Amino acid sequence: MTDNSSSNPSSAERPQVEALKARPHAEVLVIGGGINGIGTFRDLAMQGVDVVLIERSDWASGASAASSHMIHGGIRYLENGEFRLVKESVNERNSLLRIAPHYVKPLPTTIPIFSTFSGITTAPLRMLTHKQGKPKERGAALIKIGLSIYDSFSRGGGVVPRHRFVGRRKSLKALPKLNPDVKYTATYYDGSLVNPERLALDVLLDGLKAGGAKARAVNYLEAVGAADGKVHVRDTVTGDEFDVTADVVVNASGPWTDLTNAALGSATRFMGGTKGSHIVVDNPELFRACAGRELFFEHRDGRIVLVYPLHGKVIIGTTDLEQDMTKPIEVTEEEIDYFFDLVKDVFPAVPVDRSQIIFRFVGVRPLPRHDDTQPGFVSRDYRIVDSPIPGLGSTKVLSLVGGKWTTFRALGQQLSDEVLNRLGRTRRFSTEGVAIGGGVDYPTTTAGKRDWGRRHGSAVGIERARVLLNRYGTKAAQIIAAAGADDELLAHVPGYSRAEIAFIAREEQVVHLIDVITRRTSIAFRGLATGEGVTEIASIVGEELGWSDDRRDQELKDAATLLFEHHGVDLGLAVA
Repeated sequence: MTDNSSSNPSSAERPQVEALKARPHAEVLVIGGGINGIGTFRDLAMQGVDVVLIERSDWASGASAASSHMIHGGIRYLENGEFRLVKESVNERNSLLRIAPHYVKPLPTTIPIFSTFSGITTAPLRMLTHKQGKPKERGAALIKIGLSIYDSFSRGGGVVPRHRFVGRRKSLKALPKLNPDVKYTATYYDGSLVNPERLALDVLLDGLKAGGAKARAVNYLEAVGAADGKVHVRDTVTGDEFDVTADVVVNASGPWTDLTNAALGSATRFMGGTKGSHIVVDNPELFRACAGRELFFEHRDGRIVLVYPLHGKVIIGTTDLEQDMTKPIEVTEEEIDYFFDLVKDVFPAVPVDRSQIIFRFVGVRPLPRHDDTQPGFVSRDYRIVDSPIPGLGSTKVLSLVGGKWTTFRALGQQLSDEVLNRLGRTRRFSTEGVAIGGGVDYPTTTAGKRDWGRRHGSAVGIERARVLLNRYGTKAAQIIAAAGADDELLAHVPGYSRAEIAFIAREEQVVHLIDVITRRTSIAFRGLATGEGVTEIASIVGEELGWSDDRRDQELKDAATLLFEHHGVDLGLAVA
């Protein structure tokens, strides 16, 4: 964010910070507000632990915001021999379909296959050596074996159907734009994560609610040093600095774990994250060609890639490139060329070009250091490492290495157990099966959604109630109650209302305008962020948060800069 003391908020506008200053000790300090840090925070709060979570930016704004929007068992991890991780991932996928049905939905996934036996002899060697070697296409026989094993992990889950194989004729009938050289297609089910940032927010708010006064969470607060048993933190909004103490410190800062440890005074070399980029295109022909399915396939370089319809648009991704965490993380023009090339492989008759890109996003996977192991074979599993910090003395410090969206609940429970052990405490109950946020009492049938709309639509209308239910789960009832009959739709952002944006600004720890545009809503992702629309939202957010005219104008400039530099979205606003 641009530093402008005349437009930055005062400390009085940051009540969470002031509360932490007033009581700066906790049993546990979790550093890192991505999904794994948030999941651990929720679990600890539910166990009655006095826990503080801090994040140097906004919640789920790093790697967690840059996922491929999938909750998946990781079929390709079988080739790495990571059977434990696949089993856990499938179990957690099935669980999330039940406990977070508002944001995790069944996703039919189709693999186009262009050979029968290719790769059958080299796959065991790849599993043993973790070396890619010369790319060799995975054929039908190998994919059939993998999917049969994958299905076996779901046995008894009863959540998604088993995979199915069909030949060329049926494949082209179902997907007429598919490459006509296809020999087979295999279709299986994983989970669509339709709004990662909002699911992360629901997990966070659940933790705050469960923990009461013992659970505190502050975004835009960075750990910058450690001395005399204290963690030194800086408010990245106001610049204020103060100290926090804890009996246990958890470093859950994902791909930045080594940098966080370095800031605290300990050199570690745990991480070896790889960059994954994506683009979102507004291409109705490509959207229709997908026929409601994700296409998940092997590109010519051996990289597993995807074409994925979501929110009426299409995600194309992803890359797997080494990334220096001290350098800028960005989607390059070479990666975009790569994406267009991979679309030609699967839908050769569907044109895609740069004019159709409405959003781009990139993140770094929190993978362990892997030296000579090629990125595609680096373990996606996680581990917890004792990592003492000299400046913290006897304070116990744990670093999380690895982790992914699908397993965040199980990971959070395991990490919480490690913390409880060091505190000499026992677990009250498991978080397994506990519904998340707007997933509580969420109606999963069409009839149930109609009924929910009728019961909650007296003020805003039945159809509007159903839109909000789809967007926020059953937490939509809170927005409807706050709006009452005053649910005026915005003039420049289709489908959103003034009362809705005001509620988000007031109740969901919004600090900056960009938080609303890119994380509390999917406005930017869906190509709805325009100069007029963002200006309209800035006015509402500024009114709710008490911004001065200068502060509002600065927020607009900052949002325009970030949207353009990070996501390729040009609002057409002056940013000087």
